[in-house]
Order: sequence, then structure tokens, then C-alpha cells
Amino acid sequence: MRTLITNGTIVTADGSTAADVLIDGETIAQIGTDLAANGTTADETIDAAGRWLIPGAIDVHTHMELPFGGTFAKDTFESGTRAAAFGGTTTIVDFAVQSRGSSLRAGLDAWHAKAEGNAVADYGFHMIMSDVNDETLKEMDQLVAEGVPDFKLFTAYPGVFYSDDGAIFRAMQQTATNGGLIMMHAENGMAIDIVAADLVGAGKTDPLYHGIARYPIFEGEATNRVIRLAEAAQVPVYIVHLSARDALTAVRDARDRGSQVFAETCPQYLFLSIDDMGNGFEGAKFVCSPPLRSADHQDELWTGLIKDDLQLVATDHCPFDFEGQKDLGKGDFRKIPNGLPGVEDRVDLLHDGGVVGGRLTKERWVEIIATAPAKLFGMFPRKGTIAVGSDADIVVYDPAATRTISAATHHMDVDYSCYEGRAVQGRSDIVLSRGAVIVRDGAFTGKKGHGKFLKRSTADYARLA
Repeated sequence: MRTLITNGTIVTADGSTAADVLIDGETIAQIGTDLAANGTTADETIDAAGRWLIPGAIDVHTHMELPFGGTFAKDTFESGTRAAAFGGTTTIVDFAVQSRGSSLRAGLDAWHAKAEGNAVADYGFHMIMSDVNDETLKEMDQLVAEGVPDFKLFTAYPGVFYSDDGAIFRAMQQTATNGGLIMMHAENGMAIDIVAADLVGAGKTDPLYHGIARYPIFEGEATNRVIRLAEAAQVPVYIVHLSARDALTAVRDARDRGSQVFAETCPQYLFLSIDDMGNGFEGAKFVCSPPLRSADHQDELWTGLIKDDLQLVATDHCPFDFEGQKDLGKGDFRKIPNGLPGVEDRVDLLHDGGVVGGRLTKERWVEIIATAPAKLFGMFPRKGTIAVGSDADIVVYDPAATRTISAATHHMDVDYSCYEGRAVQGRSDIVLSRGAVIVRDGAFTGKKGHGKFLKRSTADYARLA
């Protein structure tokens, strides 16, 4: 199958140019002007006049079917990657989970089983480590060799995912030899649990107090601590879902002194605030960790994206229905499943708030949604750019189109939207995954099982940056 996309403007992290793109099979075969007039033939021609051609977006932080608090995140790999595709995201990297007391292998195998034959777009895995011991440290080497080179640890969730400083440092030491990358959920979970218990003891049980209990300084302290551990181990570290200026200050200071520190933020921290959690139990819709912060943190996060103190935006997509799941926490905010839906809305929100809002160039927008994720997580240049030889993951994007976000029209398997009623400018009209059109003008044209597992390379980019 040969597809020719004509009359569009190619937008990459490196610049923008008017050019045609020829796809042969699953890869980009040629880029140039007036390809059809110069004799290029194709089975299908897509006219992208007035629109941009951007690389398929990459979301490196999703949780499909994640077990949490006695329930599971609603989206499967089929529904989740389909929703992602509608939003212009053609690759996700999900988190496989090691159950405490089990092996990394068992957790990874379970996630392969969830995804294989179900995903409609390409996927990779990170590995959540719940136990750091001699056996799991050896397993890390095996997983790196299999294309799962990233390992997430937590300073939060005591008794569930929490690792102490010694465990974190041992895992970091292991990546010094195997080339992997440690990803950290950085909040001081021990202190948070004390504050949360005090609040519940005082009768303060509404969802709002989830946000109040998780002080920004607890995120800042933990972020600084894990950065210092990484510096001691002489390895890079990646901070997931950074939400607060306290944590951003720690990242910025470390990068200024030459440390190999990288970080993401999420749309919810740029567009929502703790005020959204204050409407009685309706606020449960907005419970995630780290929590939404006061609105004055938002400008600082945008500045971090502009100045590359924050390298990218991922979603931490982890959807739970308001009815039947979030309401498990009625009467005790600690029991509300933590997580928000967002995999479908990230690209448009960032275009609207970033590019249309005058904060980001369209090239920087592409960098934070596609190119930087590909480089940091071992997929570039196969993914994350439009170049000859790259996978033909291409989005025909209309920067002038408008739509209104709503649970009534989204494709995520969840009964509410965090951005209900918000108008955004920018829309993915046609989405190609490895040369196949999987979304066209609001209709799904892909198929279950089209998505392939991505064997990713190690964190060399992080070490060279």
C-alpha cells in the first residue's frame, strides 16, 4: 500500500515546511514538493491542504487496566489505544506492575497478555518495581535486553508501592550497569499518610482533603531526595507527573548544576486546579496523585515547558468511573481510586493552551507531545518525527478546527470528563499508524490487534544530554 499525502505543512521539532509525504507500506519513503507532478504514484492520495502533518503523538505514561484500591482502571488496551488514536496519539508506553512478593517477569507477562492482539496502536512497557531484592535486580538486566528499559519506583503509597531510599539507590546502581532509566513517583508518602489520618480523624473526609493532605513541599522534598540519590549513583533519573513548583525548583536546580534529570508534567496540572476538587463528592472526579495544585502553580509549569526544565507532557491516564468506582471513597478520601482520564485530550489541550495561547511554538508543541518522548524512551527516529525511514505514524491536524470536550462524545471508557464543556482549538482529522489510516474524520477505521509491541532501546539519550 502506497499513500501520498499532499499540500500539507510538515511540522516537526526542528522546523516546518510545505512538502508532500509518500508512505510505502509501514514507513515513510519520500518527502518532497510536488511529488505527484514529478511522477510519484500511490494507491491513495490524501489532500492535507490547510492542515499540518505532525508525527503521531506519544504518551509515555498510561495505566490501562491498572489494579488500584480494589478495582481496575476502566480502559483496556483496545479501548484506551482507540481513544488515544482519536486524539492523535499513535503510541503509548504503559506501566506493567510487579505485584509485591512476585517477580518482574510475572508482571510483564501479565501486561503482554493484556495488550497483545488487543491494542489498535503501538505500545511499549515500563516496569513498576514493588520489591527491590537480589532477584529483581537481576531481572532488571533481562528486561532491559527485551526492550523494557525503564523502572518506576515510588516514595509514595506506603505498604503498596513504596520503596525506601536504600531500595531506590540499589535500583539506580543497577541501571548504572544495564543502561536502564529509573522513573520516580516523588512524594513523601510517609508524611502524607500522617496528615491524611489527622484530617480524617478531624472529620475532614471530602475529596478536597486528598489535595490538602499532599502538601507541595512533600513533592518538592521527595523530588530533591531522589535526584540526590541519582547523583550519588551517577545515573539519570526521570520524575513522573510533576505537579508543583516545589518539585520543579528541585529539577531546575539539578539541571543547572549539570545533573541528568528529566521530568514530565500532565495536562491536569496545566489546566485544572485544586478548586475543581471542592464541590463536595463531585471532587472525586479530580482525585489523582500528586493532586491538583492551586492555580498559581500553572504558570511556573508552563515556564518549565518553555525553558525545557520539563521535557514533555504525558497524561498519567488512569480512568475510573465516578459511579461505582470513585464512590468507593465516600466518607474517606483515602479510599478514592487515584487517577484521571486524559489520553484522548492531551494533544488538543496543549495545542489550544500552548500554541493558540501563545505559550509554545508549534514546533515546541510537537517536541513535547512526540519527539522528546521518543528520544527519552528509546523510540527515535523510528517514532517521534516525520523523516524518510521512520514509521508512518502521521496525523493530519487541523489547527483551526474547534470542538467541545465532553463525556458524551469522547471515546475513553469512563463516565465523565475532567474537561467537560471546555472548547479547544485544534483537531486530529486523519490519523495513520504505520501507514494504516486508523481514524478518519471522526470515524474509527483501524482494527483490534493492529498495534505492535515496541522493543525500545536504553536511555542513551538521557546520558548524552
